[in-house]
Amino acid sequence: MRYHIRKAVVIGAGTMGAAIAAHLANTGVAVTLLDIVPNQLLPEEERKGLKLADPAVRNRIVREGLERAVKSRPASFFTPEHAALISVGNLEDDLGVVGQADWVIEAIVENLKIKQQLMERIDAVRAPFTIVTTNTSGIPIASIAVGRSESFRKHFLGTHFFNPPRYLKLLEVIPTADTSSEVVAFISHFCEYRLGKGIVPAKDTPNFIGNRLAFGSGAFGLDYILENGYSVEEVDAITGPAIGNPKTATFRLIDLVGIDVWEHVGANLAPAIPHDEHALRYLNSEKANHLIHSLVQRGSLGNKSKAGFYKEVRQEDGKKDFWPINLQTLEYQAPSKVRFESIGKVKDEEDLGKRLKVLLAADDRAGQLVRALTYQSLAYASERIPEVADTAKPIDDAMRWGFGREAGPFETWDMLGVAETAQAMRAAGFPPAAWVDAMVEAGFPTFYVYEGKIKTGMYNPEKGVYEPFVRTAGLVFLAEQKAGGRQIKKNPGATLVDLGDGVACVEFNTKMNALDDDVFTMILEGLNCTESDFDGLVIGNEADNFSVGANLFMVVMGAQSGMWDQLDGAIKKMQDMNMRMRYFSKPVVVAPAGMALGGGAEVMMYASRVVAAAELYAGLVEIGAGVIPAGGGTKEMVRRIINPPMRTKNVEALPLLQRIFEQIGLAKVATSAEEARQMGILSPSDRVVMNREHLLTEAKKEVLHMVATGYHAPLPEKIYAAGRDALAAMRVGIYMMKEGKYITEYEAHIANKLASVMTGGELSAPAWVDEQYILDLERETFLSLCGEEKTQQRMWNLLQTGKPLRN
Repeated sequence: MRYHIRKAVVIGAGTMGAAIAAHLANTGVAVTLLDIVPNQLLPEEERKGLKLADPAVRNRIVREGLERAVKSRPASFFTPEHAALISVGNLEDDLGVVGQADWVIEAIVENLKIKQQLMERIDAVRAPFTIVTTNTSGIPIASIAVGRSESFRKHFLGTHFFNPPRYLKLLEVIPTADTSSEVVAFISHFCEYRLGKGIVPAKDTPNFIGNRLAFGSGAFGLDYILENGYSVEEVDAITGPAIGNPKTATFRLIDLVGIDVWEHVGANLAPAIPHDEHALRYLNSEKANHLIHSLVQRGSLGNKSKAGFYKEVRQEDGKKDFWPINLQTLEYQAPSKVRFESIGKVKDEEDLGKRLKVLLAADDRAGQLVRALTYQSLAYASERIPEVADTAKPIDDAMRWGFGREAGPFETWDMLGVAETAQAMRAAGFPPAAWVDAMVEAGFPTFYVYEGKIKTGMYNPEKGVYEPFVRTAGLVFLAEQKAGGRQIKKNPGATLVDLGDGVACVEFNTKMNALDDDVFTMILEGLNCTESDFDGLVIGNEADNFSVGANLFMVVMGAQSGMWDQLDGAIKKMQDMNMRMRYFSKPVVVAPAGMALGGGAEVMMYASRVVAAAELYAGLVEIGAGVIPAGGGTKEMVRRIINPPMRTKNVEALPLLQRIFEQIGLAKVATSAEEARQMGILSPSDRVVMNREHLLTEAKKEVLHMVATGYHAPLPEKIYAAGRDALAAMRVGIYMMKEGKYITEYEAHIANKLASVMTGGELSAPAWVDEQYILDLERETFLSLCGEEKTQQRMWNLLQTGKPLRN
């Protein structure tokens, strides 16, 4: 059977169900979202004279769920328009849609009997090859399908998404003994490539892998914190990025998850694991359970109630503060600064292993907490093999992808040294599982096999051997290419790498991939090498962010030192580099992911084609630094947005200019690649890739495709300059914004300069001008603004606080 997913049905319009439906819609799948029919009218429905039989009432629950997903922040949809792919219905009138569905996902209440009843109804109407999955996080998968037909059971499995489904990479795929291997393979492939998920095959054990490990160690952590008198602020200062966790750390994470959800999962997990004495010891902690239950009883559920371990407090000036709870009195108190000497020592260290070694050796309270949390989590992870997974890899993948951690427990253990860490764990009262000692004694020093820093295999405790990884053929990883001797050139800011098959790649290596002269030099070197030795060039990297823009420190230092010739030369170099890319004779594909801001967005916009990660946050944000886009960004937006319609007679340029002006002047940043396309930062022909790990692979494929289909550079293009009348109209609008106190006087000054560049300045009539004319205006304006004290104040404030200054 050749399976496909064209139509899907999601049953359950709660937080998870609606968000799963949204993510399917993000990928172009048509979805019907279903939920139960209300059994009573709301007061407003009664006032309107509606009856329970009215469709508006019968679909109320599902409609409200979809509306919450549309309004959710962070956004569930790539753009609001993607919601059009979702239809709504109810389980009494519309269950027949299951018969036309390729995939049905159940995401209803965590109640086995109710799930079984729903599956019976689905079984009666599904088509023979409809795949049915459950998103349960704790109920045994096999039990949900008890009594169902053979065809149903063959096409039934668990697909456990993590919340929010758009952003968290982990998807646990849990087959039963009856599930067809073909169905498992298809769903795994579809979710990896189409939905962008990291697939972790999981056993049908309580809470599977991610939540089992998280709650087994989380319950310990909460008990230890209370027993040793740590405060909420102390814990979150210690357990965030310093130890490889996200900024949500511990208590902010529980608030995000929901304290009621935390209680529910813990209460359901404990009776399901009578054999797991380690976890039960802490899941049954009287102090921890009393704390959690007290917060739930009073409605302090976390972020959704604006009070949990932190309470959102509005100040007189409208700003939000987050007050931590006192874990002894359960009263909220004003935030305070928490400092630990050991945390200060590691704040600038990028290597996680080095940070942890310092913290594990520290004598302060931070060191004490890190030792307890680290050693317990490693011991517990080792104990769960082979119950939840046969090897370390599924556990590590689940903890990284599901919880945003820098490394999983066994990856962390390898960084610290397996044998010496095991010895320290025993001394601290957290001995590892027996198989770890057996592994070391048998001469296997690490859980993974490494070639340089690249993992190529893993230890299998049952077989007592290292096994090589089995992965998709053809995937491109820069670290592997460089380790294999394919590095061509390198300078402090960037590297040129041979990707094979006639494709080269420029990788940025600066902090946050900020653009500087070294980066520009390597891009130009990449173009030179491609001209003589390669068929095409990729510009991309494997960092979290493509580029946050120009090196602002170098700009402000140059301006304050009066190095105007050097600044002018640097801007001209970037402009010329971008123009060379645009008109290059061979394809140049840029592969951005994460943030592509300011100059990063400009480099992207001059590619022959962009292959972007779906999670792309791109925008021309230079206004926050008191300048305008000057690497060709202003000109390129005019070319993209104004040029096409102005080739038609009697079209007005002003509304189009206002569109660009708002994007640049308000420093708008796209919240997805598809929104970047709507903004004109991506073009209609640019591609979007859902799975970040596949990005460079697809960029290389795009180069080869463009070569094979006879790529040639575009023809040179003139730019429509609207001239002084349009400029005057824009100046009036800017004046009104200033008078209305929407912008400051200096912001109006910057805005007027931006408007002048966008319109071509004081031209007496509209004209089609050379691209270089607008580029020169960009550069002159940028330099003039750099010379102004208020722009320099803005730059320093961004560098020191990371926030824009409105002066």
